[in-house]
Amino acid sequence: PAIVPRPAYLQVSQGVFQITESTAILVAPDTAEIRAVGKYLADIAQRTAGVPLQLQAFGADEGITNAIVLTLRDKTVNVEEYVLTVTDETVTLAAGRARGLFHGVQTIRQLLRADLDRTGGCQLPRVYILDHPRYPWRGMLLDCGRHFMDKEFVKRYIDLLAYHKMNVLHWHLTEDQGWRIEIKKYPKLTEIGAWRKATRDSEQPRDGDRYGGFYTQEDVKEIVAYAKSRYITVVPEIEMPGHSGAALASYPELGCVGEGYQVATRWGVHSDVYCAGNDKVFEFLQDVLAEVIELFPSEYVHIGGDECPKERWKECAKCQARIKAEGLKDEHELQSYFIRRIEKFLNSKGRRLIGWDEILEGGLAPNATVQSWRGMAGAIAAATAGHDVISSPTSHCYLDYAQVRMPGEPTWMGYIPLGRCYAFEPTPEQLTPEQARRVLGLEGNMWTEHAPQERVDWQVFPRLCALAEVGWSPKELRDWDDFCKRMKTHRRRLDALGVTYYLFSPQCITQERVFTDSIEVVLDNPLDRGEIHYTLDGAEPTPGSPEYGKPHRLTGTTTVRARTFLDSGRASNVAEFHFRKLHPHEAVDVLDAVPGLAYAYYEGSWQRLPDFDQLTPVASGTTKTFSLAVRKRDDRFALKFTGYLEAPADGTYTFHLLSDDGSRLWIASDLVVDHDGLHAAGEKSGQVILKAGKHPLTVEYFQAGGALRLQVSYEGPGLAKQSIPTSALRRLGASR
Repeated sequence: PAIVPRPAYLQVSQGVFQITESTAILVAPDTAEIRAVGKYLADIAQRTAGVPLQLQAFGADEGITNAIVLTLRDKTVNVEEYVLTVTDETVTLAAGRARGLFHGVQTIRQLLRADLDRTGGCQLPRVYILDHPRYPWRGMLLDCGRHFMDKEFVKRYIDLLAYHKMNVLHWHLTEDQGWRIEIKKYPKLTEIGAWRKATRDSEQPRDGDRYGGFYTQEDVKEIVAYAKSRYITVVPEIEMPGHSGAALASYPELGCVGEGYQVATRWGVHSDVYCAGNDKVFEFLQDVLAEVIELFPSEYVHIGGDECPKERWKECAKCQARIKAEGLKDEHELQSYFIRRIEKFLNSKGRRLIGWDEILEGGLAPNATVQSWRGMAGAIAAATAGHDVISSPTSHCYLDYAQVRMPGEPTWMGYIPLGRCYAFEPTPEQLTPEQARRVLGLEGNMWTEHAPQERVDWQVFPRLCALAEVGWSPKELRDWDDFCKRMKTHRRRLDALGVTYYLFSPQCITQERVFTDSIEVVLDNPLDRGEIHYTLDGAEPTPGSPEYGKPHRLTGTTTVRARTFLDSGRASNVAEFHFRKLHPHEAVDVLDAVPGLAYAYYEGSWQRLPDFDQLTPVASGTTKTFSLAVRKRDDRFALKFTGYLEAPADGTYTFHLLSDDGSRLWIASDLVVDHDGLHAAGEKSGQVILKAGKHPLTVEYFQAGGALRLQVSYEGPGLAKQSIPTSALRRLGASR
């Protein structure tokens, strides 16, 4: 059975249990909580198979046949553990708590063929399953600050988390770009702070644009109650001291400057934060948290604590006075003071504080739990110091990152493929067994800068399935090939649930991308269903385009565009595979070439390399090599290097571009390496046949923000891979 996440122990036998209209659901003891789980199961059977099951209480001495029995057993076992026994005559689901029974019902849902289709009848295979989670914290962050999500959408995600045996919804409710929760004492938070003048990232919002929304306290109560019925804990996040622009726009007196704030219309980190030297800020935040605590029964409250610039504090007389009065060393210790003061208030209300790993800076609050996102160093530091840890590093758990590196996917912060999520290990190996017990579990983080509500499924799934298995299943049972096999069935379940998960585009088995005579193109469908349609003329593939059935032979330079279409009408992104027929480039005569390159420097904001012919450079000059030192700023600029490459011998040369962000390399008019777009540091390569001598060379690069990286390498006849040496670079002399 293709169960996701994989159970701790599973034994399969021959036979099935057939569910019919005469099948009863029996509960013992007959408590309201156990009966609610039974009714939940009955509703599922009715909805997926149209079979009405009767819910009944039963006694220990009663004979049982043709029944699904939900019963409690030894309460000393793990509160989430369950045992499922399916025979030809009965189904018995036993657990120490109702929570365990609920998890067992999710397994029953996945075992039901009717959850996939109605052709196989409503039946369960004969199995014995003993199951329990590896970690007690298995969560997902849903950011409703950047993009507002409908109440029903949030409830839908609670159901999807429960279906995958996850148990925490980390609800990100306040941001620079929007305040999403009603606070009765401060109505301007939703009158002003819940709305901004642009739907998406914009430096110059248009007049009349208005985007936002918020949850009333009644909405929150409804969502929290719904989550409780699904055994999901909702942990609210109220950001502080940074990411507070929406609150400052509502109540300007809470900032260091005290005026001129607006709800942000751009993503990223903003300088204006709560004033740490103003006691009214702490009064405000305590009032806000007091109302939040009344709405959320969670033991934990998340206060953010991440990405808090310190420049306003450095310039603020009140903040500097606070540093002096409290005997603090610097602004980092001022942030620690801020967090500690908030933690003291939360502790006084019987709640515990969670913060992102920046709360380690300047000293950690006494009882704080650290959510490690900037790698796992924060997790190691916190656990070593005796603090609880939630692991959610950007390397494995950021679901807003692209699932693959390809056109049509957000490339602003790199990409995280499904296999990397599945390979995640939440407990750092450097920890001792005692320290390792501090790791509560993991979270997948769905930030929504680039994901409005309709995009969330596409980003989250199927990677959430992988993280669910990492959090639930025993480490020693994790098996990538087995997971992929089970996911073929599980995707059909997601279809039945209406999940518009990411559809992996066709893959190209042919490794070579250059050829001299002809090449055979072999495509593969990783979805194992649907049809691949393709084009060879640059057009968008449609269901009317040729269907791929067998390998296709190319004899000339061609771009193959392919897309997978499902029967439902859903389609993958278009995959592009460029095949270049290599023709030898003849060397050119350059009589007055001198060492070095020419460069032109441009400034502007781009997401892809601009058309340099349409731009006027800010500066130009010469350089010895492909150096970024000629720039005049660290972001929002572009460079174009031109010159000649001296090829020492005839043959095939491979060029490599390592860049962050986009870059391209041309030999004459031949685009050899195309590494364009917004992306983290990564390398792409391309090949070309060169005759010995000089060849026109162009390298283009742009930087939108982040790391500054450009490295140009090559290899060829008698040359190992190396950075192109200055001795191989030429430019026109002064006379030209």
